[in-house]
Formats: sequence, C-alpha cells, structure tokens
Amino acid sequence: MSALPDDAGAAGLWTLAWRRLRADRVAMVALAVVAAFLLMLVLSAAGLVAADWEEEVGVNYAPPTFVGAAPAAIAAAAAPALPVPDNPFDPLAAEIGLLRAQLGAEQAAPRRATLPFGADKWGHDVIKKTIKGGETSIVVGLVAATVAVSLGTLFGAVSGFYGGVVDDLCNWFYNVFTSIPSILMILTVAAVLQHKGVTTIVLILGLTGWTGPYRLIRAEYLRHKAREYVLAADAIGASNLRKMFAHIFPNVSHVALVQLSILAVGFIKAEVILSFLGFGVPVGVVSWGSMLNEAQNELLLGKWWQLSAAAVAMAVLVTAFSLLADALRDALDPKVKA
Repeated sequence: MSALPDDAGAAGLWTLAWRRLRADRVAMVALAVVAAFLLMLVLSAAGLVAADWEEEVGVNYAPPTFVGAAPAAIAAAAAPALPVPDNPFDPLAAEIGLLRAQLGAEQAAPRRATLPFGADKWGHDVIKKTIKGGETSIVVGLVAATVAVSLGTLFGAVSGFYGGVVDDLCNWFYNVFTSIPSILMILTVAAVLQHKGVTTIVLILGLTGWTGPYRLIRAEYLRHKAREYVLAADAIGASNLRKMFAHIFPNVSHVALVQLSILAVGFIKAEVILSFLGFGVPVGVVSWGSMLNEAQNELLLGKWWQLSAAAVAMAVLVTAFSLLADALRDALDPKVKA
C-alpha cells in the first residue's frame, strides 16, 4: 500500500479506511464486481432486466450458440404444431377450441434452436434465468445477514455492557446454539417451519447465524464500556441506551460491517444448499440453488450449461464478496497503520 498523506492522523476512521481500501487494487476490483451484481439485482427487481425469463424462447435443452445446434434441436424448432380436430359431441368443445387457438398462437412463435448460453428443459433462456436466480439468492444473503448481524449486535451490546446475570444468560443461550453444528441447526429449523419461501429462508439463516457477530460485539463492548468517553457520558447523565448505541456502537460499527459482508457470503451458499436439498424456494421461484437442483438431472443427459451458468455466477460473486470482506477487515482495523 502507498503511504497516507501527512494529515492522515486528523482524518476519521472511515476516511482512513476508504484510503486503505482504495489503495488495494484487488479490493477495488472485488468492489466493482459486487457493485455490478447489486446493480443487476436492482434492474431485475425493477423488471428492466430478465423480466421475461419464463418465456419459452428456445427449444427444449437448446444448446449454447458457441456449441452449435444439434439436429434434433433444429428439427424441433422447425416442426409445425399439428391441429387437433374438434369433437362436435363434446359439451366443452367451444372452450377447448379457444384454448387450442391460444396454444396455437403461442406455438406459432418461432423457438430458437440455440441461445447464447443455452436453454433449460422448458426452453427458458439460461442467462436470463441466472440473472433472475441471482436476484433471489443475493436478496436472501443480504437480508439474512442483516437480520443475523442485528440480532448479534443487540445481544452482544446488552451482554457486554450490563455483564453479570444478563451476560451469563446471554452466554448460556449462545452456548446452546453453538453446541449444535450449524448445518444441523439450519435443517432443524427448516423442518420445524415446514414452509418454503424467501421469507422462511431469511428467518432460518438469520435466526441461526447471529452467534458470530454476538461473540465479537460482546468482546468490543466489554472493552469499550470502561473507556474515558463512556465514563464522561455517564458523568453527564446519559442513559444506558444512549451510551450503548450513541457512544459505543459508532466505535465498534466496523466489526458489524465486516461481519455483514462475511455472513452475506455464507448465507448465499447456504441458500444454494437449502434449495438443493428441497428446503429452499418454492416452485415458481428461481434461485441459483433451484437451478443447481434442476441441473443435476440435466447433467446426466449431457446438458451442462444451466449447471455451469449458476455455478460460475455464484463462484464469481462469492469470491468477490470474500475478497472485499478481507479488505474491509484490514481497512477498518484501527491498529493497521499506513
């Protein structure tokens, strides 16, 4: 890293952190990648990107364009829909005729034999499906990490500041959670809730992932509650809540931020595992985990493109998030000098 300016001592913690982060080229590249994924999430949620991902634009299992169309895919794209004669004795003939007309209009639209990165078994564009699945996975990771860090910060602040019986009770609760392997705890909560959905996944991960932030925030509050600025706030009659969250928390907020970035990575991977095991998103909602779950059967048929798209997208985001979390941890560490 390059040396900081002479006025670095007068700069605040966040200013110094930004200077350290900006001097790290790997961190800036990771930040750009994460920002690109977040922009994709916003555009997808607004319906500006991948809004039509459910349209059947390609033939079933259409291969990527750079691979080339298979003869079967070309034949399926060129085959016309065969008309079915109406039955005059059927009392539902009029309704069935209307449905056939609508179906014929849909089938009349040409379905491509190849797509830029292929299609799934329904003919959905894999690239658009990956973008829409990333929206679900990233939202789950960020929101669940926010819930976990909020709970861990609250419990850690109360435990570290008050101490005594309150600290013993919080530590007992913490030990109960950490004594059970995390994956078993996640699967247990998922089995108890017995409901699929994004909200359920967020609750599962948020309610089981608060232990790490709790341990670190509690240690910071134990260290800071005896500092001079807290004693000065106590001398002027500041309430306990004000001392906890207006005086101490700004000085330990960097720990919560780093934990947020670390847990977001872990929860994105956990959502993939839950969806792969069948505890994740419901039918009709796509995520990277549901894509991998669906692609395992396709891989047996030699259709590798959906698996590759979801795996590559997740690997790029998780790697960028991990590098950014490491850089933030170094940049926000007050003991790190220029």
